[in-house]
Formats: sequence, C-alpha cells, structure tokens
Amino acid sequence: MKLCRFDGDRLGLVEGDVVLDVSEALEVLPPVRWPVPLGDPLLLHLDQLISAVERVRESAQRTALAQVVLGSPLSNPSKVMAAPANYRHHVELDTRDAAVDQGVHRKALEGVERPTEKYGLFLKATSAIAGAAQGVQVILPERRTDHEVELAVVIGKQGHGIKRADAMAHVAGYCIGLDMTVRGAEDRSFRKSADSYTVLGPWLVTADEIADPHGLTMSLWVNGERRQHSSTGAMTVDIPDLIAIASSMYTLYPGDVILTGTPEGVGPVVPGDKLRVACEGLGEMTFAVSAHA
Repeated sequence: MKLCRFDGDRLGLVEGDVVLDVSEALEVLPPVRWPVPLGDPLLLHLDQLISAVERVRESAQRTALAQVVLGSPLSNPSKVMAAPANYRHHVELDTRDAAVDQGVHRKALEGVERPTEKYGLFLKATSAIAGAAQGVQVILPERRTDHEVELAVVIGKQGHGIKRADAMAHVAGYCIGLDMTVRGAEDRSFRKSADSYTVLGPWLVTADEIADPHGLTMSLWVNGERRQHSSTGAMTVDIPDLIAIASSMYTLYPGDVILTGTPEGVGPVVPGDKLRVACEGLGEMTFAVSAHA
C-alpha cells in the first residue's frame, strides 16, 4: 500500500497515477491528549488504519496524482537517525572534494571498513522534515548546501536492543529521503537539521510491497542533470544492522526514520534549482530549491 499526505492534511491512497482520498479512515486514530505518546500517529495505529483504508477505498474520491500537492507522509516521528559514510564510493570519491572533506572526513574514515559501526548514527531534528510541496529552503546562502539522496526506512514496531535476525519485523515501510547538509566544520546534527533539510516522500510504501530493499536503484537530478545513481545494495552496513545499531542506544518508536546513507555524486544546490529524485518501487518527486524566509 502507498499512503500519501496531500493537499494539506488529506490522507491519500496512491494507485498508479491516481490518488484516492481516504481521509475518512483517519477516524480510527484515537484523539491525542497530553502527554502525547512518542511516535507518529499513523504508524502507531497502522494496522487499524490500513483496515479502515480498505473499507473506504471503493467510495473514495479519485484525483489525478499530477494535480495534488504532496507533503511529507510522516509528521511526528520521535526521531530521525542517519548513517554516516555508508556507501564506499561516496567515501572514496566525494571526499576528494575539499568542500566536502573539510579536512576531516578522509582522515577520520581512512581504513574504517564500516563507519556506522565505529561512529554510530547521528540525529536530525524532526522540525527539519518537509515534503515535496515545501521543497528545500537554503538556510545559509553564503555557505555550500549539498544534496544527498537516501533510502529512508520507517519503523513500525517499538523496540530496544533489537537483534539483527528480528530487525526487519520492525520495519513498517520505506520512502525516499533527502539528507540536505550545509558543508562546514560543525557537528553533522547541527549542519543537517535546518528547516526542510529532511525531505521525505513522495509517499510511504508499506514493507510488503518491497521484496528486497537492498536491491533498489535510486537517482537524483539537479536541473535535469543526473548527479547520483546507485543501488541500495551498495550500502556498507545493511538495514538489519542499522536497526540493531540504532536500537542498541535508542528505543525505536513507530514512525521513527533511519536514513541509510547516500551514494557518490553529492553536490551543491542553490535557490532556483529543481531537484528530482526517484527510487525503484518508491516513486519519484520533483521539488524546488528556494531561499529560507
């Protein structure tokens, strides 16, 4: 199932090039009262939501996908986690650029076979989440901001200390993620947490639709020029290990996002650029780069 958030806060079921308005299904979600539980409401109650979507599907209003405005399918994850330097060619090729390396990365990664195991995951502010409708808003125009396309893994089942063998049972689904970053010497979490620097979408694809998340081709274009193109099979630390590493430190809650790393080809964007990203099985989205207000 492909679930999207469209035209504000409508819930959509994506089927081919059509969006079915299944917002009525949101009635199964319990009202939220203080203290608000950790986790995204859609993922906390995903099984009930899917059943409700199936009930209202036949009577749902249908709109052409090209005519709707897509937001992030996730609104309130407790955290966004990201794997550093998780594609070997990204480490070997992109860090040759001094603006990417910052005199730090090649030295820190030299001889490190599995950087995520050595350095762990870093956190991004949940306020950085945006959808295609919002696009990317460059926060520091005098500094370089780079694109990094990634597979985003969405957690569906709470857990701590999850074993590798059990990890995939905790996955609710997947979407495309953009880990935008300001280049510089500051901590990753600071440079990557600006408003709109975690673009998610175009929709949430439930795990049952993706037979092998390690065999997906993903690509990114800037103004029609392809800059990134790789397979998720090239990631150094795979999804079960990423979940095990993350849950060794944090309790994972439904809706939490793990950005699994970016392949080679990262590069700068500036206001006025158009970004297009695509991933096999997950769809594609195009959005604008603008200046932060």
